[in-house]
Amino acid sequence: MIPTRHIVIQEQQLRKLNEDVWSKQYVNGVLISKGQRGAIKVRYRGGHTREYAKKSFEIVSGGRTYHLNAEYDDPSMIRNALSFRFFQKIGVPSPQTKHIHLKLNGVSQGVYLEIEAVDKNFFQFRKIGVQSLFYAVDDDANFETFHPETKKAKKTMFEGYEQIMGLSSEKKELRRFIAQINQLSRKPLAYYINSQLDVDNYLRWLAGAVFTGNFDGFDQNYAIYRHKPTKLYRIIPWDYEGTWGRNCYGKVCGSDLVRVKGYNGLTEKLLGIQSARLRYKQILSSILRSSFTWKQIGPIVEHLHGNIAPYMKEDSYRKWPYSEFKGEPELIRNYVQERRLIIKQELKKL
Repeated sequence: MIPTRHIVIQEQQLRKLNEDVWSKQYVNGVLISKGQRGAIKVRYRGGHTREYAKKSFEIVSGGRTYHLNAEYDDPSMIRNALSFRFFQKIGVPSPQTKHIHLKLNGVSQGVYLEIEAVDKNFFQFRKIGVQSLFYAVDDDANFETFHPETKKAKKTMFEGYEQIMGLSSEKKELRRFIAQINQLSRKPLAYYINSQLDVDNYLRWLAGAVFTGNFDGFDQNYAIYRHKPTKLYRIIPWDYEGTWGRNCYGKVCGSDLVRVKGYNGLTEKLLGIQSARLRYKQILSSILRSSFTWKQIGPIVEHLHGNIAPYMKEDSYRKWPYSEFKGEPELIRNYVQERRLIIKQELKKL
């Protein structure tokens, strides 16, 4: 059984919501869940997915923000949930998820994935002190001084980010961090990175993106925050729909799509430092032995997939046929087996 969330939006507010699917403005609504009714704010969310027939929502309920993801491009509907559980297994704090059956004004919208927002509540719940928080909203968040596509110099090192928490001076600190890692080299660079970055967290996050095969996860789709007690930057994963053998549009892709070294400027600088590279190899080897095995991942896949299977049959809003959904556990299993071999080989050259 998965829970039902029923959103009720008055006609006038619904028209306002649909007038501009790209608007960041919320409309008023009511959420009915477990027999309880509560006032909420609702808006659409996502990038290109806002144009889809089945759209994703962001709701604010009781002071907490939740993302209701349609997961339209993922035939399994479990890749985000599976990825975040994997990150939690390897020691990287990640959003909690829950599959739900969504109704809008009494009409079934099918299966959705409810995802915890990365905001002040995220940190309070985990008792993590946070000084600042930024979202990497596009691929300019590549920790480099130039745009990834045009190769032109950035006007500011803050391009690609959106500040969510912290004083305005924290934006300047992040700009300085990115500038410094691009200006320094050798021992001064190693010292600076160790004084500014939680290296173990970063390498575990990097390993998570590498193991799950998230090509878009290195220069966008992450949150970076400054840990208050240590003043070090840490990273949290976000948007892992295009993983475990499929890209962000749901197309099957090779298990070798993502290289072990990742794809951004900070990773390149960090892995140029011998001690960090050796630590990364240790982390990869440890994950291969413990967390990235079908014995560990298989039961999670079977639970998530089996839990929503009866509801997926009735979900007429899906992009993919039910037959495709049925074959997803085997596709993910093959990916895990192939990815293990690829990473073992690349470890020898790292």
